[in-house]
Amino acid sequence: MLVFLRHKLTFLATPKTGTTAVEMALKPRAEIVFSKSRKHITAARYANKIAPFLEDTFGVRPASVAVMREPVAQIRSWYKYRSQDRLDGTKQSTKGITFDQFVLEVISNDPPERAQIGRQFNFLTDGKTRVMADHIFAYSHQEGFLMFISEHLQHPVEIAPKNVSPKVDAPLDAAILAKLREVRAADFMLYDEVVAQGGHLHTPQD
Repeated sequence: MLVFLRHKLTFLATPKTGTTAVEMALKPRAEIVFSKSRKHITAARYANKIAPFLEDTFGVRPASVAVMREPVAQIRSWYKYRSQDRLDGTKQSTKGITFDQFVLEVISNDPPERAQIGRQFNFLTDGKTRVMADHIFAYSHQEGFLMFISEHLQHPVEIAPKNVSPKVDAPLDAAILAKLREVRAADFMLYDEVVAQGGHLHTPQD
């Protein structure tokens, strides 16, 4: 998470949405940087805990902006990321299993460690119905996101790919996709809402 006090903006790092690349590009301009285990602070925690602290301490309450990826693509990114050689032999490795199996593990009641990846819906909302980020951009709407960031930071922003996952063939069976869409319906509905708004969902947190 990056906080730009002077520009009244906070970037929330939704996992597997290109956050490392954004962090590398924007970190020099941030007054406050949350990294490592604190990098992925949720929108709800920011709105309920950190934003009030910033307002009390610095007199500003930065608006939050985050990126959301199409749910299947985001899960596939996790699958590919955890197939890299450095995880060989660990409980997080996805080598030796298909993407179909990984998806079934992700949505199971007791997922193994490799499939414990969280949910974008829970990251961006209160876990129920309320969106907790002021701005959510679709991952596919990179141009709009970069324009938004550039305008708010008053500086042209370019992002170079970082932390790219290995190239792995990862097709998904139609029946398993249907089950995923049923179990994670809220994630798909939120993403569809972002896309329906032109790739930018604006939900001011009053």
